[in-house]
Amino acid sequence: MRTQTKNFHWSGLINPASLILFCVAALTILGVTILFSASVSFRQDPYFFLKRQIIWIGVALAVGLIVSRVNLKWVRPMSWWIAGLLLIGLVIVLIPGIGVHVNGSRRWLDFGLMRFQVSEIAKFALILSLAHYLGANQKLIPTFWRGFVFPCAWIGLFCGLIIIEPDYGTAMLCGAIGFSMLLLAGVRWIYLIPSVLGGIGILAVAIFYNPVRLARITSFLDIEANRSDGAYQLWQAILAFGAGGIKGVGLGNGRQQMAFLPEAHTDFIFAIAGEELGLFFTLGTVLLFMVIFVAGLFHLRKAPNLFQYLLIAGCLLLLTLQALINLGVVTGCLPTKGMSLPFISYGGSNLILMAIVVGLIANTHISWTSPALKTGDRAMTDIDG
Repeated sequence: MRTQTKNFHWSGLINPASLILFCVAALTILGVTILFSASVSFRQDPYFFLKRQIIWIGVALAVGLIVSRVNLKWVRPMSWWIAGLLLIGLVIVLIPGIGVHVNGSRRWLDFGLMRFQVSEIAKFALILSLAHYLGANQKLIPTFWRGFVFPCAWIGLFCGLIIIEPDYGTAMLCGAIGFSMLLLAGVRWIYLIPSVLGGIGILAVAIFYNPVRLARITSFLDIEANRSDGAYQLWQAILAFGAGGIKGVGLGNGRQQMAFLPEAHTDFIFAIAGEELGLFFTLGTVLLFMVIFVAGLFHLRKAPNLFQYLLIAGCLLLLTLQALINLGVVTGCLPTKGMSLPFISYGGSNLILMAIVVGLIANTHISWTSPALKTGDRAMTDIDG
């Protein structure tokens, strides 16, 4: 009886991967609904963004299904090639005449029918290559050069190219995920803490010498005083939440969608949800992301080796940290930064990235058949990838 009680696990009743898929489906449906409402006043065709987003959802679904069936043992040897191609893409996007220049940043490649943001998929390339390296060099992780310096330089290479675009928020996100993966892999604290502080210092200096980014910080520190200038977008978002109250004003009845709130269909779509659907729906959205994170933690307990453990942990961090940053920005808890809300904001690049993340979780749900050793054991075998 004691053994049965010890082995009982809640996932026997609710499978973590299935719960994650349910939450993702709910968030996507909510996103399509709010997107239609937020875009009706932008163009003569009120279905413009809706039709494009449905196409992107179809593409993302196909990508997710493919990823869910791919053998990770086959993908792993290609990690460096994938990362190399994305690094080349991050360089190409900086070349005038090739990279698309929008709002002071050069982040996109134009393929005619669509624009592709290279840094979005570069996030996954960093996670995949870092997980592969740490898994292959598991015995060297406690060492200084092979376990710390090389992976930090690799993270810095990705972050540096993204900062040049410039896109400080995405660079910060990549850095946070990368160092979290090093911590989970077992890199020594005495190496990590000074490097994290140094990275924050470098980012602070970069912001100080960038007038646009510095203005965002100073506006954030006094939103009301800058509501007609640098904090206009954030002020309108706060007004949207206040107008929505508990029950909301109803779908299509929001004032902010009438071009008062810039980028209402992308980075600040959560404010539209707050105005039109109210407090309960916004709290429900936050709860769905929380469930994804907690269910992902339980799912990680079945990881058969360090590579797959770090791969899924990195993907889980990517999804939840990006959502946390977006929610923090829109609610005024963090300085304004353009970052999509996963599964809800308009845009194809991030949607495909999230489809890869969810596809990998579904993939490992199929392949992980038994619980691995305890995380603190670090005796996960890595011979089979």
